[in-house]
Amino acid sequence: MSRSLSALAVSVVLMIPMSAFAAATAQMTTQVAATQAQATKNLNELLSKVSSLQASFSQTTKATAPTKNLPAQKQGLKSSHLGQTFSGVMQVKRQGLFRWETTSPMKQLIVTSGKTVWIYDPDLEQATRQTLDEQMSNTPALLLSGNSSQIMKSYKVTQPNNAVPYFVLYPRAKDGVFESLAIRFENNVPLQMILSDSLGQQTTVNFTDAKLNPVIANSQFEFVPPKGVDVIDQ
Repeated sequence: MSRSLSALAVSVVLMIPMSAFAAATAQMTTQVAATQAQATKNLNELLSKVSSLQASFSQTTKATAPTKNLPAQKQGLKSSHLGQTFSGVMQVKRQGLFRWETTSPMKQLIVTSGKTVWIYDPDLEQATRQTLDEQMSNTPALLLSGNSSQIMKSYKVTQPNNAVPYFVLYPRAKDGVFESLAIRFENNVPLQMILSDSLGQQTTVNFTDAKLNPVIANSQFEFVPPKGVDVIDQ
């Protein structure tokens, strides 16, 4: 998987078919939207029930706008990856523990114990080590494992229908990697996340076989580079 896809997955940190999802969204327009304060409260209440989570995921990215002329390190997925579906297993645990393991069509592991993020590409025999700074800790992929009380600080939260657990978040920071994040829950479990980034790409992540608050050993969020693997610090 490309380095840009790795960054998207980290910034990314979540089952209904897209046709049903679109229909549900259309139906919400006739309902009463929650105020920003109420939407934030409702989302906080749902996230506060997640002390740990394990689920299978499928992730697909498509282009929604022409490719922008950006520096290489800020570009999105290569055209060969657009439209491709990546699948695997994710685990999160508060506070700040996160494991995202892609198993198909290629292997990659993204894991953090709360201070350092490791991105391991077995095929490349390469592991990248990054510090989990404030900007990275606010990325969507870590939303489920972070501090729910900080959501108002990092995001503007909207809820199109105050009776439906579907939220759209907009980052307050202007230099973030995404422009909006939609997240839908069912039975207190996140089922889908749709991320629209600043590069004209939209990533949909669907979750299945979700287990709420399973016992997950902290060792699952630790990583030691295998012998012979090149380590790159960023």
